[in-house]
Amino acid sequence: MSLDSDLNQIAIQEERLQFDAFNATTALDIGLRLRALIESRGKKAAIDIQLAGHPLFFYAMLGTTPDNGEWIRRKRNVVMRFHKSSYAFSLGVQKNGHSLMERFGAGPDQLVLAGGGFPIRLRDSGVVGSITVSGLPQRDDHGVIVEVLADVLGQNIAELALGPEER
Repeated sequence: MSLDSDLNQIAIQEERLQFDAFNATTALDIGLRLRALIESRGKKAAIDIQLAGHPLFFYAMLGTTPDNGEWIRRKRNVVMRFHKSSYAFSLGVQKNGHSLMERFGAGPDQLVLAGGGFPIRLRDSGVVGSITVSGLPQRDDHGVIVEVLADVLGQNIAELALGPEER
């Protein structure tokens, strides 16, 4: 898909994948589903779910490193600062051609241009937290979150999934 197509599809994902309520039990369910999905594909990643700055779920699969936690922190910073997925943010910066420092006054130690952070948005309230995955290619980090959220929220993943990546 093209950059614009991906950005449009991610906007649809973020609109449709909203919660009426979110708590520690929800985070545990989503975290365990993410773990199972990633493991079923023979992959490894770290998973982080936070609500209002409070860590509710963290799991680092065997084979990940502490660096995955750093990627998670910077992806989460993007989600919480801009209230959008880190993949949408990354693609938007790529499309507009500016650097983090010149446009946002932030360096790569604070924010990262990579997919894998997704906002927890409460319907009629806004962004209250984040779900972050690190360890897969960025499109896949983003995609597994969307796949699990679509299942949890009763949405059709075929309507929400990103198409094949353009090379």
